[in-house]
Amino acid sequence: MPILTVRHDSFPIAGTFTISRGSKTTVEVVVAEISGDGHVGRGECVPYARYGESIDSVIEELRGMEKAVTDGLTREALLDAMPAGAARNALDCALWDFEAKATGMPVWQRAGLSTAPEPVVTAYTLSLDTPENMAAKATENATRPLFKLKLTGEGDLERVAAVREAAPNTRLIVDANEGWSVSMVEPFSEKLAALGVEMIEQPLPAADDAMLADVAHPIPLCADESAHAREGFPSLVGKYEMINIKIDKTGGLTEALALKAMAEDAGMDIMVGCMLATSLGMAPAFLVAQGAKVVDLDGPLLLARDRDPGFVFDGSTMMPPSAALWG
Repeated sequence: MPILTVRHDSFPIAGTFTISRGSKTTVEVVVAEISGDGHVGRGECVPYARYGESIDSVIEELRGMEKAVTDGLTREALLDAMPAGAARNALDCALWDFEAKATGMPVWQRAGLSTAPEPVVTAYTLSLDTPENMAAKATENATRPLFKLKLTGEGDLERVAAVREAAPNTRLIVDANEGWSVSMVEPFSEKLAALGVEMIEQPLPAADDAMLADVAHPIPLCADESAHAREGFPSLVGKYEMINIKIDKTGGLTEALALKAMAEDAGMDIMVGCMLATSLGMAPAFLVAQGAKVVDLDGPLLLARDRDPGFVFDGSTMMPPSAALWG
């Protein structure tokens, strides 16, 4: 009979990672492991305070599912048993991995994907900083094909201009993490378009989404903090051109794949993103990233130490994960 165990892991970031809501120097994750009959399946999640989650609360949620796992919990039943969020993500991904290990059939086949996953190019995130420091980081990584710049409002145009000058050949997308006011969206997007920015992620607080329907923006807007699972998706249509699908928000790969299909049916472009996490947290999202317009799964590149084995990178190109990592 399968047994669920839960633990808290910590990994150092290479330096400091800063967004509009604050800074951190470590990645704190929760891992769910399902073991039985000589097989172990793993899933990793990142509790996020923005959504009322903590390490302790997620561990408590997962430990509340121990009996259900022993009794044969399925991924389909899990969608009803837990709400979307980090805890369900860890358990859903552990179930996928356990099934793959127990059956010898990789997750991509079990998920019904038509072909094996192929390498993808990920964005490389430049943490929020002064224009000078962001430009210096861009210079260090000028051979990377795509940067995502963390922004906050005041001083953002100067930040992007500095990075553009430092890396004239690199594609740019930006992420305000809810840090702008509605009065900034139109003028900022016009000026950022002139700098070659291709996408603006979550400019306003999620509660202010309705304002976006009437604001001109020459650059596509991408929902992040506003986008979780299928249930809330219809409210995004007409306000955003893209959706950032993160498995920690959808509550796992199962819901993420369903949300991706729903968004594509609605004509919305797909971005696949991540919380700052290890390769174990990126591996399930790698499947969702197949065919996505923008991939942002650079979490392992920003760590001082990753899991072993982890993803293999060739610059910003991620190779498909090994079965020893996940799936």
